[in-house]
Amino acid sequence: MKKTAILLCSLLLCAAAATVIGQKKVLSPKEERREVREKRRAERIASYEKTMDSLVLSRNFQFNPQTMQRQPAGPVRQIMNPSFNIGIWDGTADICLPYIKGYVPPYYVTILNYTVSDLQGYTTEQTHEGWMVTFTTSLFSASTYTFTFEIFSRTGGANLTITNPWYNAVEYSGTISQLY
Repeated sequence: MKKTAILLCSLLLCAAAATVIGQKKVLSPKEERREVREKRRAERIASYEKTMDSLVLSRNFQFNPQTMQRQPAGPVRQIMNPSFNIGIWDGTADICLPYIKGYVPPYYVTILNYTVSDLQGYTTEQTHEGWMVTFTTSLFSASTYTFTFEIFSRTGGANLTITNPWYNAVEYSGTISQLY
């Protein structure tokens, strides 16, 4: 009899627990709106990441610099001119960027203004934050310039580092956009 009573009590407790677990929490209108906003925001972020990923994979994007800095510890310079950018499409790079030349002071700013169709070693590698895109070109000179983009899919931001064996590296920070 005791065993039957214990078994009956445990069955009732399991049924009560299943009833409580099965109930859906009733949300207030404010909580419902918050959940809807959070869901829409997450969908927009995911859509933006997909767009950035497709831009990089299509090899059809533009880098718009906002700052530049001579490495390893040069001053950060603002880039306000909207004409400065790098466009990548169909294995071609349209480069128009300020660039800091000189290995020792006095450093001087010059403009890289080239359209190059012989991008060598173009690689695209996915990272946990986005993409690494690398290519080299001579820019019609005797030395090789290496362009390394670090693209952040979630934010649309990017860092570009241009290295050359004769000069210090120059790093740019900016954004990635669709090339029209």
